[in-house]
Amino acid sequence: MNTAAILISGGGSNMRALVQARTGLEILAVVSNRADAPGLAWAEGQGLPTRVVEHQLFRSREAFDETLHQVLDTFRPDYLLLAGFMRVLTPGFIARYPRRMLNVHPSLLPAFPGLHTHRQALATGVKLHGCTVHFVSPALDSGPIVIQAAVPVLASDTEQKLAARVLAAEHRIYPQAARWLAEGRLAFSQGEAVQVRGAAAPSASFVSPLEEP
Repeated sequence: MNTAAILISGGGSNMRALVQARTGLEILAVVSNRADAPGLAWAEGQGLPTRVVEHQLFRSREAFDETLHQVLDTFRPDYLLLAGFMRVLTPGFIARYPRRMLNVHPSLLPAFPGLHTHRQALATGVKLHGCTVHFVSPALDSGPIVIQAAVPVLASDTEQKLAARVLAAEHRIYPQAARWLAEGRLAFSQGEAVQVRGAAAPSASFVSPLEEP
């Protein structure tokens, strides 16, 4: 069985979705850069080992990443799943896990990388917004895309309403991407595009207004 460690910084709702979906990946540990992350208590309640590497205790990103790597290396996971992990990882750290790190981002990349994606979506007037699961690369939010989900932007939306709709979509597509990892169905083309092996494998998921949380 393939294994994974999940990295969180907060409540860990995507972590919970991954664990509860039983994707076929054995979750070896949950690691946070914040000791007060509420998701840690939930993980411990599920019997999962937890670790904390507080980023504020380090003088540089490189020093933090080196300690994070050492902690993860005690578990030796096949994959790392970033689930609301609010740290920009250094190229050196990422190079240690080539094509082995997934992240979920709350926009339809390449649109709206970085922070405040829902605010940006509302400000620009897009009619579709959504989320993306992608492999992590040194450039921020630009790694090869595995799966995306689109949701409508409604006239009555606030940032909070739109964020809730996107988060529900994240909880659907992140476990799907993890399941494909576990089944060995993700392959790379020469152009670094991700392909899903298997007949009729979807590359995107769409959420209708009727499926609002």
